Amino acid sequence: MNLSIRGQQIEVTDALKDYVDKKLSRLEKYFDAPLNSDGAVTLSTTRGLHTVEVTIPLKGIVLRAEDESDDMYASIDSVVDKLERQIRKHKTKINRKFRQEGSLKTLFVEDTTGTVATAELDADTDEDDFEVVRTKRFMLKPMDVEEAILQMNMVGHNFFVFSNIDSEEVSVVYKRNDGKYGLIEQG
Repeated sequence: MNLSIRGQQIEVTDALKDYVDKKLSRLEKYFDAPLNSDGAVTLSTTRGLHTVEVTIPLKGIVLRAEDESDDMYASIDSVVDKLERQIRKHKTKINRKFRQEGSLKTLFVEDTTGTVATAELDADTDEDDFEVVRTKRFMLKPMDVEEAILQMNMVGHNFFVFSNIDSEEVSVVYKRNDGKYGLIEQG
């Protein structure tokens, strides 16, 4: 795995780089083949708190974890532990689905339609009131609601847009304030 390690308001020393490389290399034991992806590691310090953010894009999944503590090395350890839990959880889910479905073909479905999620403003609204500062485009992978919730938790967001494999429509899962999950479907 190729790691891009950068620091914000902190100098990334060789000792820190070596420690990050050593700790993140533990993740490779969970994969059959060596990882060819480019991971991003951001180390930062704000008001005495050391924050570590790791993002590793893989085929069909993005591993992401963040931790903040008084010690940079403790933050690195915690982030690696979080990533390991995510990987184990995802592998368990895939293995469970494999046993239930009985066919490897049904596990990974590629979206070949080129469906892209976009948002448009109504032409009647005043554009000065609503300023779009960022636009993201991505392929929607068909998945069930449970897998969408798992993906949402892995990337650390409070909502996730996906193509519902059951209804074949674009749906959104979100985390509610009470800690449970909600589903928005096209009606």
